[in-house]
Amino acid sequence: MNNFLNSVQRESLVFFVCTLLGLFLAYLLSRLILKRLGKNPKYLLPKGTFKRLSYPIFLILLSFLIRSSSLRELLTLEAYAYWFRKISTLLFIFSFTWLIVAILKITKKIVLLRYDVGVSNNLKARKVYTQFNILERIVIFVVIILAMGAALMTFEEIRKIGLSVFASAGVAGIIIGFSAQKFIGTIIAGIQIAIAQPIKLDDVVIVEGEWGRIEEITLTYVVVKIWDKRRLIVPTPYFIDKPFQNWTKTSSDILGTVFLYTDYNVPFDKLREELTRILEGTDLWDKEVNVLQVTDSKANYVEIRALMSAKDSPTAWDLRVHVREQLIAYLQKNYPESIARNRVLLWDESKNKPSDEA
Repeated sequence: MNNFLNSVQRESLVFFVCTLLGLFLAYLLSRLILKRLGKNPKYLLPKGTFKRLSYPIFLILLSFLIRSSSLRELLTLEAYAYWFRKISTLLFIFSFTWLIVAILKITKKIVLLRYDVGVSNNLKARKVYTQFNILERIVIFVVIILAMGAALMTFEEIRKIGLSVFASAGVAGIIIGFSAQKFIGTIIAGIQIAIAQPIKLDDVVIVEGEWGRIEEITLTYVVVKIWDKRRLIVPTPYFIDKPFQNWTKTSSDILGTVFLYTDYNVPFDKLREELTRILEGTDLWDKEVNVLQVTDSKANYVEIRALMSAKDSPTAWDLRVHVREQLIAYLQKNYPESIARNRVLLWDESKNKPSDEA
């Protein structure tokens, strides 16, 4: 061994081996901690957590190894120390950014596992899903911008470019603000939606005269799934600047109405009894609201409103269709004379009174 390695190289080899062992032990320790947390019910981690975190952790440790002077001395590449340090720094920035993004996604998954948007009363779950989906994109965007700035600042030649990335609150930010007002306004609108939540995922809304559900919310646009499976793409500032209907802002349950226009001789009490029978005979009704009222009267008809409740808007639509059909069938079968119609009065001039046949 003495024939091939001088004393300096031997020392470098010892340092390199010690560094390698230290990094390997750090890797094993992090792996052990992650597996312990994954098995502990109190800190139960999602499946695949270690695999997601192991790659960036390995690259971070590798960047330390590349920066080690003992490696350069062992390879007799001390003259290339600048490039070793440069590669080590860039690799560390890249892997550390990757690690932050992975931790963010795992944290989001852990939190969202506690909420189920599939249940009927899913208001809390939809709030959390909306906030995490938007805030996740914001944080990832900021982290990547900062990583790019840090990477640029490692090069003396383009340090000014890196500094300009960080100077968004200064002159550079003002210049970018004037040249990209709409883009920045869109981003700010996305942040406002995440905080104020005028809309949430799976909300039922009416936008531009279209009825649909909020399917996706990004920083720049919102996807509304229309009832006939079309997709309406709406810029996020729309939900800040313009009025729109949100049927599930505070709760998913909703009231449905059915209007009937009948003759004056319709028996209201019998109609109320029939409405109750229809509602009690269907699972679409949530057993909260059951009201029948005369809401208007005209020369030829009276307006009757049946008011009922359902757990959500699609169910309310089906319930309204069902109740309307059943009430009309009930009137046709039992009180056909109560269906609204135009009257004609025939006058018998010989008797100077209405005709008996009128």
